[in-house]
Amino acid sequence: MTLKAQITEDMKQAMKAKDSFRLGTIRLLQSAMKQKEVDERIELNDEQVIAIVDKLIKQRKDSIQAYEQAGREDLAEVERQEMAVLQAYLPARMSDEEIHAAVKAIVSELNAAGPADMGRVMGQVKTRLAGKADMGVASQAVKAALNP
Repeated sequence: MTLKAQITEDMKQAMKAKDSFRLGTIRLLQSAMKQKEVDERIELNDEQVIAIVDKLIKQRKDSIQAYEQAGREDLAEVERQEMAVLQAYLPARMSDEEIHAAVKAIVSELNAAGPADMGRVMGQVKTRLAGKADMGVASQAVKAALNP
């Protein structure tokens, strides 16, 4: 079953269970997926759906940070709950150590020497680790690997 089909099934289950919070979050995700399909006139595959979920999770993280700075813990908690629902659609994440090891392998494979190679290395990191790793951690690992 594709990830897109799984999301549709989960939406149906949330409707049957009358879980309005989960249903709203899944509808938000489906809306973002539909928007991408309409804008680009494509049928989304699993990788593209994972990219959308990643983007929505990043938005939630940014919102949580903003709400906490403003002292609105109630709104931050809602964002955390939405993030938890969305994270269920991501594949198992790599640990920080695994990310650092993968980045070191990519750097040595590309014979990257310094900060000038950052773009080239990040391009490979994004394609190989998309959906599997937190790109913020991966970016820091690339900077650490290229700046001795």
